[in-house]
Amino acid sequence: MEILNQLINIVDQNIDSILVMRQQTEQRLPSHQHNKAQLLLVYGGIAYLQTDEKDFYIPSNHYIWIPRNYPHNLMFNTQDLYIINIYYPQEVASGFYDELGIYPVSKLLSEMLSFSEKWQGNYYKGCWEFEFLSTLKNILSKENLKKFSIQLPTTNDQRLNVIIDNLRSRLNENLTLEVVANLSGISVRSLTRLFQTKLKITFIQYLKMLRVIRAMELIKDTELNMTQIAYEIGYSNISAFSNNFQQLTNMRPTQFKEMSCR
Repeated sequence: MEILNQLINIVDQNIDSILVMRQQTEQRLPSHQHNKAQLLLVYGGIAYLQTDEKDFYIPSNHYIWIPRNYPHNLMFNTQDLYIINIYYPQEVASGFYDELGIYPVSKLLSEMLSFSEKWQGNYYKGCWEFEFLSTLKNILSKENLKKFSIQLPTTNDQRLNVIIDNLRSRLNENLTLEVVANLSGISVRSLTRLFQTKLKITFIQYLKMLRVIRAMELIKDTELNMTQIAYEIGYSNISAFSNNFQQLTNMRPTQFKEMSCR
């Protein structure tokens, strides 16, 4: 694809530069990778990053660190989404920078990004902008923030994908393992085995993540209050909804709403 080749050429043509791009350049491109590591910051909506094994959900005011040569593709469906991409040249990396991870944008990082909000293009060693952006990168591993942990495993198993699509359309119902097995025409034991062997996760864990993802979309895109959202995704208890949301996102639904409205 010509657009994809152009993007990769732009990112990797200057191997020693730090490249800042503010356009939503990578939207809906096929899976690809760069020789540079990528810091992708998301504001105003939810972005979806797909890899060979998992789908990652990046909420507003969060960033994802993508190591160099890590195949991925980005998707989103929110018109007001704003993305910043910063591509860093190859270095000997270890620990934090070797792993793909999603983290909240801290106050310090936010202020540094605000300071550099007009920057665009390539910056080279020897200029103060390069040093500033290098410092920004080095700060990431020092903040010791908790990872955002919603990472949905994917599968090529067509039977299981049909079951998952059915789950997505019934999140407001009482979806027990027994109910879903009956709807799918298979035994509880077979359904349990499908999730464990194909997705390496339990049915309950997967369902919790689907519900929290849907809650994030409703918080961002509707005027429903938290009680209405809880019922919409299948919770009869607002406390259980809030606790599960915090368990997976490290914040309460109300905190997420505040971040989404910034």
